[in-house]
Amino acid sequence: MRRTLIALLAAIVAVPLVPGSPAAAAALGPSWPGNTANTVGKDYYLDASGGRDTAAGTSPASAWKTLARANTVTFAPGDRILLKAGQTWQNEQLWPKGSGAAGKPITISAYGSSSKRPYIATNGRVPSPFKADGTKNPDTVGLTGAIVLRNQQYFAINNVELSNDDDFATNITTGSYVRDGIMISINADLFPAGADTIMDNFRINDVYVHNLDGPSTWQKIHYGAVDFQVFGAKSFKEYATGGYYFKDVRVENNTFVNVELHAVQMAFNWFDASGTAAGQYDEAGKFHEGWEQLWVRTRDLYSRDVYVGHNYSESVGQGAVQLANLLRATVEYNEVNGFLERYDAVSCGLYLWAGADSVMQFNEVYGGPANEYDGTPWDLEYTNFNVTYQYNYSHDNAAGWMAYMGNSSNSVARYNLSVNDNGVLVKNMLSTNYSPTYFANNTFVYDGAKMDYVHDETFLSRVYFLNNIFYNTSATPTPWYRRTGALRQAVFANNAVHETGGVHSTQEPAGQLAADPRFVGDPTAPAIKGVRAAAQRYALRDDSPLIDAGRYNAHLGTADILGTQIYYGAAPDVGTVESRAGVLNPNPVDTDPIENEVDNRVDLALGKPVTASSTHPGGGGTLGAVNLTDGDLTTRWAAADDATYPITLDVDFGSAATFDQVYLDEYTDSGTNPRVSTFQLQRWTGTAWETFASVTGGIGHDKTVTGFGTVTTSKLRVALTGQLPTEQYTPTMTEIAVYRS
Repeated sequence: MRRTLIALLAAIVAVPLVPGSPAAAAALGPSWPGNTANTVGKDYYLDASGGRDTAAGTSPASAWKTLARANTVTFAPGDRILLKAGQTWQNEQLWPKGSGAAGKPITISAYGSSSKRPYIATNGRVPSPFKADGTKNPDTVGLTGAIVLRNQQYFAINNVELSNDDDFATNITTGSYVRDGIMISINADLFPAGADTIMDNFRINDVYVHNLDGPSTWQKIHYGAVDFQVFGAKSFKEYATGGYYFKDVRVENNTFVNVELHAVQMAFNWFDASGTAAGQYDEAGKFHEGWEQLWVRTRDLYSRDVYVGHNYSESVGQGAVQLANLLRATVEYNEVNGFLERYDAVSCGLYLWAGADSVMQFNEVYGGPANEYDGTPWDLEYTNFNVTYQYNYSHDNAAGWMAYMGNSSNSVARYNLSVNDNGVLVKNMLSTNYSPTYFANNTFVYDGAKMDYVHDETFLSRVYFLNNIFYNTSATPTPWYRRTGALRQAVFANNAVHETGGVHSTQEPAGQLAADPRFVGDPTAPAIKGVRAAAQRYALRDDSPLIDAGRYNAHLGTADILGTQIYYGAAPDVGTVESRAGVLNPNPVDTDPIENEVDNRVDLALGKPVTASSTHPGGGGTLGAVNLTDGDLTTRWAAADDATYPITLDVDFGSAATFDQVYLDEYTDSGTNPRVSTFQLQRWTGTAWETFASVTGGIGHDKTVTGFGTVTTSKLRVALTGQLPTEQYTPTMTEIAVYRS
């Protein structure tokens, strides 16, 4: 099917395309932008067959012939570079010089009477961004597009067709090739002193990019159909804060087919921003490797005010819409038909990484591959702050629904629809978060026999699941997890679990509503296209037991996937669509916070002083033993690298305390494994420490030690006596809690 569509697109090449229906667009003909008068600048014309580079270029009759001629000109604000419709420029690259200004962008567009877009077929004739030794070349990074802009701003690019592959029939799998459609870059090393380092105002629309080829291995550089990147040859620490970013960018109504690595991509590519040397500790004492890009936040390097919408992507080699380092981004109404089709590593369909205050909504992603790592349509990525996924629709993605990395704050996924994403619904969790994550009012329809798990790893910090529908179309019960304690930090409330076979898994969280949602449509029918059309199928019938069966929480937002205000009746409904049954509550209040549904036992160690025999000096002083009794699993203590065993942690109750349970938790992260192999629990007799429990098998997560009877003492010692043989570094823990059952 995809190959047939690609062949059809190749046959009609430059016909203007409508996202989602690339073969059905009407011809624009005389309505090309270049056929209307320019009131703010000069027009320059290019005609590949009838032009002359010695001509003035200022009228269709005196058009230039080659893009190379246009590349010699520094254009002024308001100027337009107009390519003749129906013409093709083979083996050429367009890199006009100059910048526009507010209200006067430099425009690259089309003119003429043909209905076919002007076509730049660069055929891979771009410089390599690498030196001979494989390192990035500061002189040539960012020069790899069919259209190139570098340290330029105020540009509009529209109504052109681009490709950048020398052999459409053969897929590149090895070597070093980087080929973009539109490559817009900031090269931090090329600005003169005092120059503006913030590149403002880009408009890319109605562009058709196809056939960008490159190897399916990671070359430590991004490329794609529309690619915004920031380069610097030195460490990010050597550049000023608050600059070197893009502002006010709109990428919309474009079509991308058979492209590598991405359809739309925005990111940093600092040459020295990976590994430990480029890392830093955050305010909670967590260490972030350089590639996690916490430094984008602390140095205010976000690109901002970015809109990516109404784009159609098909047959993308890696992640289709891969965005990073964005502030105030809106990504909506994009359709992704096939991703990770040729890439040999991990990525996701449409996602934001190291971003803030952004929303991804009304997007549709399908055709993703089976993949052990990532591979999902969506991703709550590292170092995201206040990022929301809402009203999205994914279907037929074999790897699952949502990847979930961690080190994020206020991540919310609400009112999304997932159909036949038969892998892992919430995949991974490699780091603790700054604040809880909320999965609310999503509808999951899946085949339990084909599904891997609801969650495959271990939730490391608080996650709330409320008002979701889990609808299993198979007689095989839902597999909820593969690791013991996987849901330890997950709170499930007011969710509905429907098992078509009538048998519920023993792994299922307690207290969920076992009920048929009674959808308006047939949930077992093949998935259909279109966010709203699909959502209407999963609306609730009037007799559904899920109407008013949810609970309100501010993280639900204000509307459902169809735009219905939340909520009608006595309570919100369960699932993606809110029924209009009952009276609208215009100002809902959370009278029963899900946040209160936590362990209500009294922790006798909470807030008590702790003395450690060794403490790591790093993290800006945030790795102290005080974190072990603060009740917060996102903070931690760490022993110094040269600590010797036993490493002791002494909790002082202040007076006699009686208990029969001791809870311990080690800290883990993407690069940190459990480290303790053996430990002892000791009580203070008044004159000496006395062991009452010796434990082998390590601590790991959520280790509760019982079976020692009842102990009364004024002090508790946790003595870490042995290290796992596979581990190099000393222990780090998040919590010590003490209970009397």
